[in-house]
Amino acid sequence: MKNRSVVHHAWPCYWPLMSSEPDPTQLPSAQKLLALVGVLLSLFLAALDNTIVSTAGPAIQRELGIEPGLYVWITTSYLVSSTVLVPIWGKLSDLIGRRRVLLAGIVIFLLGSALCGVSANATQLILSRAVQGVGSASLFTSAFAIVADLYSPRERGKLNGFFGATFGLSSVVGPLVGGFLTDHFGWHWCFFVNLPLGVIAIVFIVARMPPLLPRVAGQGTIDLGGSIALALTVVPLLVALSFGKAEVKPGETGFSWSSWQELSLFSTSAIGLVAFLIIERQVKEPIVDLTLFKNRAFAMGTLAAFVSGLTFLGAIVFLPLFMQTVVGERATGAGLTTLPLTLGIVVGNIASGRLTSSTGKYKPVLVASIALSAVAFAILAFTLDTDATKLNTSWKMFLIGLGVGPAIPLFALAIQNAVPQRFIGVASSMSTFARQLGSTVGIALLGTVFSTALSTNLETKMKAATEGVPPALLARLQAQSSAGGESAAGEGPSRGRGFDRARVEAKVHEVFSAQKAQVHDEQALAGLTAAEAQAIETVGKVETAFKQAFTEAVRRVYLASIAIALLALFVTLLVPALPLREAGTPVAVE
Repeated sequence: MKNRSVVHHAWPCYWPLMSSEPDPTQLPSAQKLLALVGVLLSLFLAALDNTIVSTAGPAIQRELGIEPGLYVWITTSYLVSSTVLVPIWGKLSDLIGRRRVLLAGIVIFLLGSALCGVSANATQLILSRAVQGVGSASLFTSAFAIVADLYSPRERGKLNGFFGATFGLSSVVGPLVGGFLTDHFGWHWCFFVNLPLGVIAIVFIVARMPPLLPRVAGQGTIDLGGSIALALTVVPLLVALSFGKAEVKPGETGFSWSSWQELSLFSTSAIGLVAFLIIERQVKEPIVDLTLFKNRAFAMGTLAAFVSGLTFLGAIVFLPLFMQTVVGERATGAGLTTLPLTLGIVVGNIASGRLTSSTGKYKPVLVASIALSAVAFAILAFTLDTDATKLNTSWKMFLIGLGVGPAIPLFALAIQNAVPQRFIGVASSMSTFARQLGSTVGIALLGTVFSTALSTNLETKMKAATEGVPPALLARLQAQSSAGGESAAGEGPSRGRGFDRARVEAKVHEVFSAQKAQVHDEQALAGLTAAEAQAIETVGKVETAFKQAFTEAVRRVYLASIAIALLALFVTLLVPALPLREAGTPVAVE
């Protein structure tokens, strides 16, 4: 037994830590359902913000004049602050109660939203997005912890469909609402719209949700030293992953993986991790009780959540890019092509939840869903081509949704089921933290695979397509195709436009028309006409080359996703299959 009598760098918490309220799992079903609605409202608020803001991104960049180097920080600042605060909010909820932490998170999130809406420059917006991230960390962590307080593990499975529907609805409504607000009222309202939604959530939670106070007596403390060490671990790591690239071309934002900047960030993160582990072994109330990792179900469940998270964003990000860049969908249309994916996630969550609740076993469902995702990635990797249509990709996206959807709530359920009730907040936060960190690492890994494959294939195919083309025209075509590839790879579905054939053809026609206006000899005019026709033909070849290179790059992403999914399957097989507890049943530790 480790000695935890020494308390280093702790903030005292003066809230009462002994709850006199009845066991939340024994509350009337109607009251628990109303509390669940409050949780889902707060979860919807955070999930909706991500999709709305992604749609408003181009308008924000134009109006505020944000440089490409700062543009990525609009997302990165939110990601960093939300990830690093997840374990801290989880520990706080164990110490002072779920409802207090959830309400505090909503208030901070709404404050950040208001500050985002009134931001007049890039710096203000980036800092305001970081404030939003602080609040959102509480919302995501509290949602799973509150459900764990209200329902036994056996009952929790059937609630997965509600979580899937919440995320699915936000992914559908977000782009539509974001586009409408940006076009008719301005991008500021993409943030202001959070305020009335947040007020509704606050009123509902205060009126209907029980306090959910801790059921363990004693004075709680917040580990200040551990909090600082955790930030020192996570912040440099996420920044390094966000800005690392296989190759940084002139004018691009980021650093090569072997640069001193990246190596310094990774080294700082490693030092922070060592410090965090040392501090957590000594303090009385650690942010993460390291003895929990002696529990094999908790340790392997957390690792499996991390590995499965590696493929989650890759499944969502790259296919809409492909639909826009290769198939030719507009930005909104490309975003809506994720509807089958969303439907698959919702159906997968509902089906897996019912199976889990009826059988009392989560592991077979987890193994089946991850195996299905590996099959879906394989189908995409080996069938995706430049002739793809909405129809023949929709069912493949639905299949991916069926596979990846159940992993989020089921891993949370497995981790929560492995620990005593007093550690539910920590368990919920570790599940969320592992998944978010996995998604960040995964998108960096898959983004490197994509950009490397695109650069290699584009160079080879462009060389073949432009053989014999005059140098001046060749330079213009290469610049256009390269810009399209980089935009698609680095700025998300709303920004990547691919090779704009109509624009290049119009420019070719403009150049030749200007030359023809200065020539009056019929033979010279005929020569220019023939040269223009050849140039237009070359534009078509370049477009085909670009689409082929882009398609191959996306295929490589899904090939890598197969390997990651198989790794996730292997780790999941190592997770102990503990029976789901009924209300009041003690934890079976393995």
